[in-house]
Amino acid sequence: MKQEYLIEQLVPGMYVAEVVKQIGKLKIKTQGLVRSHTAISALAKQGVTAVLVDLSKSKIKPPSTPSKKTEKINQEATVKSVSFEQEINTASNLYQQAKGIQNTAFSHFKSGYTLDVEQHHALADNLIDSVFRNQDALACVTRMRDKDQYLMEHSINVAILMTIFAKHLGIDKDIIHNLTTGAMLLDLGMISLNDKILTKSSALTDAEIEKIQMHVPLGVNVLSKSKRLNQISLDLVATHHERLDGSGYPNQLSNEQLNQYSRMIAIVDSYDAITAQRSYQKAKTPINAYKELQKQAGTKLDTSLVAEFIKCMGLHPVGTLVQMKSNKLGIVIKSNKQNPLSPVVNIFYSVNNKSHIEPRIIDLASAKVTDEIERSVKPEDFKIDMLRFFKQVLLN
Repeated sequence: MKQEYLIEQLVPGMYVAEVVKQIGKLKIKTQGLVRSHTAISALAKQGVTAVLVDLSKSKIKPPSTPSKKTEKINQEATVKSVSFEQEINTASNLYQQAKGIQNTAFSHFKSGYTLDVEQHHALADNLIDSVFRNQDALACVTRMRDKDQYLMEHSINVAILMTIFAKHLGIDKDIIHNLTTGAMLLDLGMISLNDKILTKSSALTDAEIEKIQMHVPLGVNVLSKSKRLNQISLDLVATHHERLDGSGYPNQLSNEQLNQYSRMIAIVDSYDAITAQRSYQKAKTPINAYKELQKQAGTKLDTSLVAEFIKCMGLHPVGTLVQMKSNKLGIVIKSNKQNPLSPVVNIFYSVNNKSHIEPRIIDLASAKVTDEIERSVKPEDFKIDMLRFFKQVLLN
């Protein structure tokens, strides 16, 4: 008798007949008795998400019915989809809650207190549910940046984008939970660094670069003491700056040493950093960020995953400011997977008159609409306060 189990349900003593679900191009074929938790972790790192267990050859009696955890996952998988308009306020409130939780975590870390990740687990569940209801809402919120809160917002944005990316790849929801949680904790170690280094606008010295790179082991050291943090989450923190060619840090891991999740987080973390305004770098549009990712594909980043990430986000990601051929500006509020060039846009500004106009939502996929997107633009080029527009127009 054979039965399918998630990788998290696998325990030493079970006999794996075959791998039935996995993420990535490298196909893993394995068979045999599982002898240790290390072997299970190795399979997870290689992207294995589910296996077929031969109960007759197993040395222990595995549970014959799904665990409560699995039942919860199945229930969550039935989250009902809603419109962007229905979800945007919830998404905005969740983002504010996330900032509060991150602020507390950062303060505790800096003060040397024990970190309680329970709130991060609960937040991860809420973010995931929001993404499954309507991913465009939270995607839009990630674009409404406060330039003075980069460190805090970056970790939240990466968690949201990682959730969207994992959903796109069809990763099991319980694993998405661990990825989302880990992503929120990526830069915890940055809190130990001197503010002068974090806000420096000129080139960093070699000594300062070494200090910056220390944020990874510093974070891992604290988080490894938490009994409530899954190994997948911890591995994500440990490897998010590693690169396929071995040029990353802190351990210069490369190729097969980096599993699917490590490859994903490298892309997501880079993308959000490139599109953010920082002390030493001007923000780039999503399209220019894609170009940067593609330049690194095949050397530092996984080529197939870069392509999937761009496909997942869309040519003009939700929340992007775009200039129309009519010389008006609008914000993308809904993606179009069938025709990425024709999303739904909220038009609100006239470039010719240099003034705001009555907001008007247009679906570029409609045969009645003759306007189209000319290019993605940066808000600062038109002196537009996107955060203010978001609060006054998009929120009810």
